[in-house]
Parts: sequence; structure tokens; C-alpha cells
Amino acid sequence: MTLSDALTVLAPRIPDGAVCIHANGYIGRAGHAIRDRDECFYMIGSMGLASSIGLGVALAQPRRLVVVLDGDGNVLMNLGTLATIGAAAPANLVHVCFDNGVHASTGGQPTISDRVPLDELARAAGYRRVVRVDAPDALARAAGEVFTAPGPTFVLVRIAVGQPGPPAPRIPHAPEAMTERVRRALGTGR
Repeated sequence: MTLSDALTVLAPRIPDGAVCIHANGYIGRAGHAIRDRDECFYMIGSMGLASSIGLGVALAQPRRLVVVLDGDGNVLMNLGTLATIGAAAPANLVHVCFDNGVHASTGGQPTISDRVPLDELARAAGYRRVVRVDAPDALARAAGEVFTAPGPTFVLVRIAVGQPGPPAPRIPHAPEAMTERVRRALGTGR
């Protein structure tokens, strides 16, 4: 299962109205190509910060589901946010980490996720639920549960590296326009 395969399974199962914060690079590109909505925010260049932004949105919008679509390199870059999410314990946050063991967007350099079990770190940090999947059918089953159970929830999705090159074109939204689009969707825009 590649990133695109996993997103093809997961994206249609994300409930309407949920806010989706996509990590930078290939995760944002693939996510945009598969299911773009006004509630989607795509990181452009800020590696590691999708979970921080997702936490802020979850705390500011406690009645709205917030889904962070992250990568192993991004999570490793900002491990402190796992502890902050665990301590804040937002019940409306689902943090999905696609772990292919490499920084795919920058040339395939290996990460250390083979030696640092990110799901175990999330559990130790205090996430209420932690799920690990490595097949499309397991991901589909997990999606049926994680979007309705109280969180914070961490879902580690083991994926293959896939074909070289980007899975989809760059995000067409300018950062300012995308931010305003999400604000309007949240009812906080001008």
C-alpha cells in the first residue's frame, strides 16, 4: 500500500465537515488530488508543523473533528507536539501518520522510524487511542472506529515508498487564499 493507496481508502471515510490539516510535500499533494474541500489546509514548506496546527484548531473548535494527515519525517521533526497533544487531550483530534521510512518529498532519504516506533511514542505521550495498520482492509476498519471514538487518537499507517516522483501536482492554492478558505469553512472568516 502506497501513500495514494492509503489516502484513497481513508479520504472518503473522513466525515464531512471535518477539518483536515495535511503535512507538507507529497502528503498534501496526494491528499489534494484525492479529496480537496474547503475544510482542507495544506502545509506548504513548514515541515513538522501540521500536528501543531491541528492541535490549535482542535482546541479552538472542540465540536468539530480535526484530522491531521502527517508523515513519519514530519512527526520526527516535531516530537514535542506528541506530548503536547497527549497533555491537552483534545477528544476531537485524529492524528494519522503515514510511515514509509523515508523523506519521500526531498529525495527518499531514510528517516529513523524503523528504530523509533512512532505509535509507541504517541502512546507514551498520552494519546487515548493508538492504532497501527499496514493493509488497506485494516485501514478501512480502523477508519470506521477512529473518526467516531473520543481521542486524541494516533493512527500509524505503514506504507511502501511507491514510485519515484510526486504523486500529484503542487497545491494550486496560495497560502493566504487557502487560510481564508479554511477560516470561512470554520465560520471564523471575514
